Amino acid sequence: MTEPSATSDMAPKRYATAGDYVQLLKPRIMMLVVFTAIAGLVAAVGVTGVLINPVMAAIATLAIALGSGAAGAINMWYDADIDQIMTRTSTRPIPSGAVPKEEALAMGLIMSGVSVLLMWLASNWLAAALLAFSIFYYGVIYTMWLKRSTPQNIVIGGGAGAFPPVIGWAAVTGNTPVDAWILFAIIFFWTPPHFWALAMFVKSDYAQAGVPMMPVVRGEAATRHQILAYSLFMVPLAAAPWYLGTAGVVYGGASLALTGFFAALAVPVGLRRSVEGDTMKPEKRLFAYSILYLFALFGVLVVDRVLQNAGIIAGAFA
Repeated sequence: MTEPSATSDMAPKRYATAGDYVQLLKPRIMMLVVFTAIAGLVAAVGVTGVLINPVMAAIATLAIALGSGAAGAINMWYDADIDQIMTRTSTRPIPSGAVPKEEALAMGLIMSGVSVLLMWLASNWLAAALLAFSIFYYGVIYTMWLKRSTPQNIVIGGGAGAFPPVIGWAAVTGNTPVDAWILFAIIFFWTPPHFWALAMFVKSDYAQAGVPMMPVVRGEAATRHQILAYSLFMVPLAAAPWYLGTAGVVYGGASLALTGFFAALAVPVGLRRSVEGDTMKPEKRLFAYSILYLFALFGVLVVDRVLQNAGIIAGAFA
């Protein structure tokens, strides 16, 4: 355990716990990243018939987890000043005074290098390069540039979280066909309605910290309309792996049901008007479901590929 340095300008000092270091890695985001990467890996095996050694697959998955954690630590290092201001983030390890900023940065940089090296050793240069770029995208392009400069920060920055299934696919095949980029697009277009639903009911936090989130800069009405537009577009997009042949009918039916419900939850968000004292229940429901939705959608993709190609999948992990 480490005691914060005396020069820290965050909250009063306290001793760090193991949980503080885990929190630096943004474990909830890491779980989603790893899950979608595994889905991309399994889909690649099922679609192409290319086998991957299970030990190498496990190491590649570990590399993606480490890369996600590294990006999270870099993000918390850079955002420590605004995290201290916002109620939602003020208890994070750095603003709470548990972990020094320089320690978080060192942790992120070391994990970045280890994750990319592991991926290169376990799979191929393309997967390693994509992993390195995804860390750079989140840690630098989104965190250091987009987040504080444009209300489109989440739209463009969503690319960082959309890379895992492409990396998983590349780890198996050494290439990234259209099938992999469709999975990228699903996460990319899911990100704005997911995050803007959250931003709607923590708008005051972002305004106080000077972060130009869409509800703060463009207003609630414009944000609501865009949440609805993105959610409706997700219905045909999420089904694309089915009608383009990447997945089968099990995925197709489930994707229409899951995304249809996503769009249904977005309708009251998109069409209603806020009033004083609004508890934002529709926005909170949409945000909560959006997390479950992505896990469920990619989970069904894995199940569909296993059912369609049980022999190939079994051979890959035998």
